[in-house]
Amino acid sequence: MRVAYFDCFAGISGDMCLGALLGAGVPLEHLKGELARLDLDGYDILLERVEVQGISAHSVTVACQSHHSHRHLRDIEELIRKAGLSSQVVETSVAVFRRLAEAEGAVHGCSPEQVHFHEVGAVDAIIDVVGTAIALDYLEIDTVLASPLPLAHGWVKCHHGNLPLPAPATVVLLKGIPVYGVPVERELVTPTGAAIISTIARHFGPLPPMVINDVGYGAGKARWEKPNLIRLIVGTAPAQSAHREWESDTIGVLETWVDDTTPEVLAYLAQQLLSLGALDAAFTPLQMKKGRPGAGLTVICPPDQVQQMAEIIFREGCTNGLRWRWEQRYKLPRRSLVVEVADMPVRVKHSWCASAHGGATTHRLSPEYEDCRTVALAKGIPLQEVYETARKESLSMAEK
Repeated sequence: MRVAYFDCFAGISGDMCLGALLGAGVPLEHLKGELARLDLDGYDILLERVEVQGISAHSVTVACQSHHSHRHLRDIEELIRKAGLSSQVVETSVAVFRRLAEAEGAVHGCSPEQVHFHEVGAVDAIIDVVGTAIALDYLEIDTVLASPLPLAHGWVKCHHGNLPLPAPATVVLLKGIPVYGVPVERELVTPTGAAIISTIARHFGPLPPMVINDVGYGAGKARWEKPNLIRLIVGTAPAQSAHREWESDTIGVLETWVDDTTPEVLAYLAQQLLSLGALDAAFTPLQMKKGRPGAGLTVICPPDQVQQMAEIIFREGCTNGLRWRWEQRYKLPRRSLVVEVADMPVRVKHSWCASAHGGATTHRLSPEYEDCRTVALAKGIPLQEVYETARKESLSMAEK
C-alpha cells in the first residue's frame, strides 16, 4: 500500500504542498500537461530549487497575469469537471473546494453556493488544489496521513480586511483535527492548505510504519527562525489484506507518576476522568525513588480533550507535571446488540476480525457489566450465568 505522510512541522499552504509533491518525484512536465486541460490561461508555474537553513527544497510560484474576483463554487466545480481529468483527480479537487466553501460559508453566514472565492478562487489556488490532486494520482497514493498542525497567532490581511490568526475559515476547516499552538506571529496554515490536508488526509498523528521510498520538501515564501518547509514522505506500508476492516483513529495519551496520593483520591480521580469523557484511565504499581511505592496514571482520551483531562489531574492535586502525546490506534469494527436475559434487556458489544488466511471471521461478544449486574440482582441469577446466556443469545445475531 502506497502511503503519503505530510510532516507539517511549519504548517501547510497550497504552494508548499505542491512543492513537496514535485520534490517527491512528480515531473513538472506531467503536472503542467494535466493542468493544461483546465480552461484557464494567463498563468505560468515556476519551479525553483531553494535552500532553507541547509535543506534543499522546491519552491512553487503560480505567476498570474489576471485574477478573477467573483468565482463561485459552481463555477470552479464546472471548470474542473469539464477538464477531462481522471475521476480521482476530479473527485479530490471538487471535495477540497466544497469543503472550503462550506467553511467560508460558516464564517460569513451564507450557503456554500453563495460564497465569493476572492483569494481562494484565484487562479493560483485552483492550480494548487487541482495540482495536488494530479500529483497524488501520479504517485498512485492509496492513503494520505499527516502530522498534527501548528497554529500561530497575529493578523493576516485579506479581502475582508485584517483577520486574526489562525484565519476564521482555517479554524472551521480544522475541526476534529489535532493542532497545537506555537509562539509565532505569522500565518502557518492557510485556508487553502487547511482545506487540502483536511480533505485528503485520512488520519493525523505520528509517522506510521512504512518503508520509505521518496522524500520531498516544499518551501514557503517567508523566512523565519525555523525552516519554513513541509516534508512529504512517500513509502510502502506492510500488506494489510487481512486487515481491511480494521478502523483507526488518533487518541490523546496522558501519563504521570505519583507517590504521595491516597488510593481513595486516585479512585475518585479515575471516576472523574471517565465521567468527563476519558476513553480509559488506569493505574500501574511502581517502585519510585527512595523505594517508595507509587502509581503510574495513564489516561486515554479524544485528542480535543487532552487539555481538559490535564486540568482535572492538576485540580485534584495528584501531581505537579504530566506527559502527553497523540498516538494512532487500530480498532476492530464494532456495534451494539441488545438481547433479552430473563425478560430483561442486556446490551452486548460485538466486534469482529477477519481471518488473515481467508478463514472464518472471529466474533467477539462482550455483555455490558452494568446490564448483567442489574439482571443478576433482579432475578437472583448468578452473574456468570447472565454473561453466558447473553453471549449465547447474541451469537446468532452477530453471525448474520
